[in-house]
Amino acid sequence: MNPYERYVLPKMIDIACGTGNVMKARSKIVPQALGKVLEIGIGSGLNLQFYDANKVSSIIGVDPAAQMQSLARERAADIGIPVEVIAVDVKGIHADTDQFDTIVMTFTLCSIDDPVAALREMARVLKLSGRLLFCEHGLAPDSSVERWQHRLTPFWKPIAGGCHLNRDIPALIREGGFAIDELSEAYLPGPRPMSYVYSGVAQQLA
Repeated sequence: MNPYERYVLPKMIDIACGTGNVMKARSKIVPQALGKVLEIGIGSGLNLQFYDANKVSSIIGVDPAAQMQSLARERAADIGIPVEVIAVDVKGIHADTDQFDTIVMTFTLCSIDDPVAALREMARVLKLSGRLLFCEHGLAPDSSVERWQHRLTPFWKPIAGGCHLNRDIPALIREGGFAIDELSEAYLPGPRPMSYVYSGVAQQLA
């Protein structure tokens, strides 16, 4: 890992993903979490403030970026919920099948190397009665914006931690073994190729 990836990129991601409009989007989905929670791509812990301590019993956060763990642990200390942060590849979640009541995934699927494999692993560890809560930026419905997303992604990925601007989030979630129960879509304020957001709730396919 080069110095940019180790020291600069985590701070840039924390700032970019912690802007007012992004945090507002997080605040609408994270409080729906219940019971034992697995957060995918917990990063620096930006979601932690939005969990309801009256509804959530524990949180396990996984993230391949070990350099962001210290800030996540600092934020975890303030929420009154037991939190464990683990640096791990999401494709190999070290948990039993049917383990979690809720999986939370926000602004993460864009940068996972094999998103379908990761989603299938999430489906494995989620209880049959559990829910996947997601808020992810991705492919825009406007053809002019979509063209720019395809053009920019090869240049964007190396400087943004592997982030893809052009992923079809609902299609990936369905291919990964989930049925989407609730879905909202909208542009957040900002550059349109980076700001089309899908937010919703999914359950395992029967």
